[in-house]
Amino acid sequence: MFCCYVVNVNGFLCVSHSVPGPCEAEDLLDGVVFGAKYLGSTQLQCERHQTPSTRMRQAQEAVDRVKAPDGESQPMTEVDVMVSTQHVKVLTADTQEALMDHHLQTISYTADIGNIVVIMARRKSPRSQDQQSSHKRPHKLLCHVFQSVDAQLIAQAIGQAFGLAYHNFLRTEGLEPDRHENTRVTEQLYNADLAHFTKEENIREVYIQKERGEMLGVAVVESGWGSLLPTIVIANLMHAGPAERSGELSIGDHVTNVNGTSLVGLPFSTSQGLIRDLKGQSEVVLSIVRCPPVVTAIIQRPDTTYQLGFSVEDGVICSLVRGGIAERGGIRVGHRIIEINGQSVVATAHEKIIQTLLDATGEVHIKTMPASTYRLLTGQETPVYL
Repeated sequence: MFCCYVVNVNGFLCVSHSVPGPCEAEDLLDGVVFGAKYLGSTQLQCERHQTPSTRMRQAQEAVDRVKAPDGESQPMTEVDVMVSTQHVKVLTADTQEALMDHHLQTISYTADIGNIVVIMARRKSPRSQDQQSSHKRPHKLLCHVFQSVDAQLIAQAIGQAFGLAYHNFLRTEGLEPDRHENTRVTEQLYNADLAHFTKEENIREVYIQKERGEMLGVAVVESGWGSLLPTIVIANLMHAGPAERSGELSIGDHVTNVNGTSLVGLPFSTSQGLIRDLKGQSEVVLSIVRCPPVVTAIIQRPDTTYQLGFSVEDGVICSLVRGGIAERGGIRVGHRIIEINGQSVVATAHEKIIQTLLDATGEVHIKTMPASTYRLLTGQETPVYL
């Protein structure tokens, strides 16, 4: 499983009152310690704004750089990773000497890949004269790679620590977190995702006959971080291919199962591999949830003091705060914003999209689709069929 927590470099905008996570809130204030083996660190250069998929690729690149190939000896050091609402520290297991100490706000991303966890911290380089004039500043990521049976818990704890830190910030400012985290009926999903995914009429099995050696003929993308059904989504159908010939599949459908193997929660590359392996079979059974390619998120925002809790870069949603009004309304990381309150923003400048979102109040309707699907449908990318 590959879990990731995206951190907005400008700070979180909102967080759920319960601040879900594996740790007790009181413990995270002082620091929770996890045992791990430190495998090494590497440095990557990056742009200021990165999409979650890019961050995931960078995390994997860090692992590939640091981890020894199978069969070779892996240098490692026994350490304790301490996570708190102030710092992420790495201590020697025996003497508890601090090997690394990163302020929580400098952590830009964490990812767990099996029993490996990658913690990525921002490191800014000095500006040159030319960079100062153009307002561009290179960014470097320090990527620390650890091996631990608690890899997923470490990643989750860091995400929870960010939530608690913001929760405490609101209180020190004299603000009530409940007011900024909840509007009207807070426990429901306004866009009714859960109801849609559980309705019997939206769930079906599709039987496809094809020749052995013939590809299925689908291009797929990820459903987007934050999706209630994390799986692959059909983004295109190959003309006259088996999938299109069946007449049972449409762009936007979520594929949950392939010949008895669940795809829910699997890494995207693994799901692609399972689809690709169908080439040698003559019969394929897919379980799907029928979904339109464009989804409408409905955010309840009484006034502009209620922060949205997500960030946008060139129309694409880059990060999202768990439990905020945006997530509950159906906003998903990796989706392209198509329309805001009936107004198309496809050809709208970034600054105008941001201002439109900042000004929007009441019941805000935002139409989105996976950015990869958008690029395929608009001819910006060539589909890769499986």
